[in-house]
Amino acid sequence: MLNNSRNNSSYRVVQWTTGNVGKSSVQAIAANPRLELVGCYAWSSDKAGKDVGELCGIEPLGVTASNDVTALLALKPDVVVYNPMWIDVDELVRILEAGVNVVATASFITGHNQGDGRDKIADACARGGSTMFGSGISPGYVNQLAIVAAGICDRVDKITVNEAADTTFYDSPDTEKPVGFGQPIDHPDLQAMTAHGTGVFGEAVRMIGDALGIELDEVRCDAEYAQTTEDLDLGSWTIPAGGVAGVHASWKGIVAGVTRVELSVLWKKGQTLEPDWPIEQDGWVIEVAGRPTVTMKVGFLPPPYFEATTLEEFMVLGHIMTATPPLNAIPAVVAAAPGIVTYTDLPLILPRGVVPA
Repeated sequence: MLNNSRNNSSYRVVQWTTGNVGKSSVQAIAANPRLELVGCYAWSSDKAGKDVGELCGIEPLGVTASNDVTALLALKPDVVVYNPMWIDVDELVRILEAGVNVVATASFITGHNQGDGRDKIADACARGGSTMFGSGISPGYVNQLAIVAAGICDRVDKITVNEAADTTFYDSPDTEKPVGFGQPIDHPDLQAMTAHGTGVFGEAVRMIGDALGIELDEVRCDAEYAQTTEDLDLGSWTIPAGGVAGVHASWKGIVAGVTRVELSVLWKKGQTLEPDWPIEQDGWVIEVAGRPTVTMKVGFLPPPYFEATTLEEFMVLGHIMTATPPLNAIPAVVAAAPGIVTYTDLPLILPRGVVPA
């Protein structure tokens, strides 16, 4: 659907996948009166044909999941909410060139990590008159907070965002192995592996640089590692002694030899790490070094009515925080000019339709 100015209070949405983040997305869409779920893509045959609400742990929604891409695009949605674990460029091209906007959580901020896939996505937007936007909690929303924090400065020397988390009970080898977890601590390709696996943070560095109006000479990843001194059982897989169980990756945006933007992630597992990096709090610490210097700590807690009895249920909060930034951006993305956009191209994103009646 071609972008245009509109005053409609409701947006037609097709949900793309029903994994952990997708389930939280469907639940938020169903609860938001501004969003109308008209279709859902589920690639697996065992999910196709089932009610989307039942797939996502809520009441039936009267919408059936389908693996028929042609039929879903024929619904003429305003937007596809794209939540696979990894981006499929050809899939996105098909959606965008059909004139359907996309808001995504799947490792996309600017698209630079996709190589020539970024050009393919941009060309599809031009052909379809559609818009591509990616966010999530981090990278994405937290980086936008850093940009907002810099708005009270008349001089900015550096923006830093530090993320730290003990991920011992986060059992997701498909996302952790590409970063380097489980590899021998002396593996010669660790640095390249981490740079590729965390490449979307480099995209967030570019977004912040764009917000500051600076041309980055280099965007670089430097990483350090910690090993487990004992075999570490993570549930579905095991990291053997001597394997990587801690990753500290730092993405830097450099101008004339000076780091102006730095996004750092510290993820560690288990109680037998060497070195055993301290974590003061799970979450994010933002610092804008300038005049004035601005600091901000971002964490999260469950609401008092949240009945989490297992770790898996508590982790739902992380899925919610990942899913909702793209959903709240839907009105702005639908109204935006065709092309790849970030927070720097959109007006203030407003959390409309989320206060219970």
